[in-house]
Formats: sequence, structure tokens, C-alpha cells
Amino acid sequence: MEQGFIGEILATVSSMSEAVHHRLNQEGEWQVRAATWSDLETIVRLNCELAWESEGKQLDAARLRQGVAAVLTDASKGRYFVAEQEGAIAGQVMMTWEWSDWRNGWFWWLQSVYVKPEHRRRGVLRSLVKHLEGLARQQGDVVGLRLYVEKRNCLAQSAYARLGFREAGYHVLEIVPWPSADVDPSSSCKTSQMG
Repeated sequence: MEQGFIGEILATVSSMSEAVHHRLNQEGEWQVRAATWSDLETIVRLNCELAWESEGKQLDAARLRQGVAAVLTDASKGRYFVAEQEGAIAGQVMMTWEWSDWRNGWFWWLQSVYVKPEHRRRGVLRSLVKHLEGLARQQGDVVGLRLYVEKRNCLAQSAYARLGFREAGYHVLEIVPWPSADVDPSSSCKTSQMG
């Protein structure tokens, strides 16, 4: 990606984020704002809680902190947004993007989506998603929002369905340079069935 082009996207998202943030504040909803460096430790903690709750994984906090810091200091890697009331963060989402040549537009990927348990079913997730939908519509060349969810996380799937997300008809596959001890072969189709 060309740095100038990404810079234009980031500048547009940043200015639109401020306008949408102001409107939400006036309507008395959860305040959604772009995360800042001062949110680093909160985002690290929420990501650790997300991994444990949704996948039973204990993340390496030092590595995670470096990964979150990389996003907060280099917006070409992604953008974090947080939902808060009276300065207390209740939830977060990280946005990344992918160009679709088939649709001649951007898909924005929602990642690291997490709402603290005590704030669930109170509109936090809806506010985060609506905030990004608003930014995407204003940008004009975003063709959709996407996310992936752990296939056994039924609560999250239900919450996303209530917000209008539907299965896209794709399986997420990956190659990683090391064997993963936490892969449960009984939780997915056999490789021979995928062809």
C-alpha cells in the first residue's frame, strides 16, 4: 500500500471520527472515540480477557503489549476505538482494512472486539459498530464491515447477528510457521472433506 494513500484514509477516518463522536455525545449514547496511547494498558487487559473468555487462551502479555503499541503508534496497522461513559472504558474494537478488487472498495475488519461483562446488553457493542458504520458510510469507498468469531462462541455470534452481521460463506484458513498445540481437530471438518 502506498503511504500517501493510507495517510489519506487515516486522515479521513480521524476527522470523521471526531464528528461522529461529537454527535453521539449530544445524543447521550456511549461515547466512542479513537484510542490513544493512554489506553494502552486497558486495551492489553481487555485483549487478555477476550482471549481467555472466547478461546481459553492465555496470551503473552509482553508480546500483546508490543502488538497493541504498534497499532497505537502506527495507524497504517489499524485503529482502536473504545466506548466509554464518564471516562470509564466499557468496550473496544480494532479496525483493519482489506482491499476488494472484486468490489473495487475496502472491507473494514473488526478485530479484538470486547465488551466488559458488566456492560453487556447495554448498547456498548452496538455503539462501537454503529460508530464504525457511520465512518464507513462517510468515507464512501467502504463496501462492508467484516469480522471473524470463534465458532464455539455462540454468545458473540448471537450479539453480532442482532447487529445485522451474517455468515459470509467463507472459512478462515491459515498457515502459521509453527505447530499449534491448542488446535482441537475434533472441532472442525477433516482436511479431506474440505476439497
